[in-house]
Amino acid sequence: MKKLFSIFLIAIFAFANAQNSDSKETANRFFYELTFKPRKDSAKLEKVIMALDIVKDRSIYRDYTAIGQDSILKVQFDAMQKAGVFKDLSKSFKMPKFSEKIVKTYPDMKIEYIERIANGFTPMNIGYSENLKFNWKISNDKAKIGAYNAQKATTEFGGRTWTAWFSTELPFQDGPYKFSGLPGLIVKIEDDGKNYSWVLQGNKKVPNWEELTYMEKISNVGTKVTEMPKDKFDRTFRDFKKDPFASARPMMTQEIMSRSIPGMDGTIGDMMKKQEKMYKDFFNANDNPIEITQAAATEKKKK
Repeated sequence: MKKLFSIFLIAIFAFANAQNSDSKETANRFFYELTFKPRKDSAKLEKVIMALDIVKDRSIYRDYTAIGQDSILKVQFDAMQKAGVFKDLSKSFKMPKFSEKIVKTYPDMKIEYIERIANGFTPMNIGYSENLKFNWKISNDKAKIGAYNAQKATTEFGGRTWTAWFSTELPFQDGPYKFSGLPGLIVKIEDDGKNYSWVLQGNKKVPNWEELTYMEKISNVGTKVTEMPKDKFDRTFRDFKKDPFASARPMMTQEIMSRSIPGMDGTIGDMMKKQEKMYKDFFNANDNPIEITQAAATEKKKK
């Protein structure tokens, strides 16, 4: 999920085994405020903070929500493990708005697009790779975007026309989402219909940086990605969104579903229904994709 916290919290609690990290990498973390229109037929706009972490050989783009709650989550899970009692954490944490993780490798800027699905009760990463070459048209227009002197550039991507502002004061040929390839970091970019607009809000150094969040570590999801062709990825992820527990349901006997959960009201079946509703509400909240052409191609193949 845009990062979804768990495929099934019970399974995560059962298999929790977070390890201490000895990461020596330092990341440059850039915070973008993303203003977006979640539904095509609505004038409503929503906002979320997205993070772009740049390390020596790659960058990682993702929703900052899960990262920002990492320390709180660790305290809660440590307390649960010490007490030996499960606790429903769904009321304590905000759900991310976006589930994808996008990795760009340097210097070739190969893109890996990653989502998380369930394999039974075990989370797994699926993804596809692509080599995008943006046809940027750099103009002489300049402006001050936040604290940085920036220059204008435009491109066509995903069925939309995009206007970007990049700054050579930040020497990274990168940007939010899949965007890259300008002679400086993209500090602002939006499409002509203002469906999606990223604006850089700040940055900081992150010593001992780790790619995995605490939740990813305790769920054993790791960084391994099952790569597949883009059309197969689209089908697989579409099927998951349609029925998030399809691979787990055959394992759930009536006896298991009726078991109570120590530390919370309700049964395993109740918890499963709650999680299923959470997933479906999450996926149904946005029908206005960033890449219109990709979404249209997926819909065409469904018919």
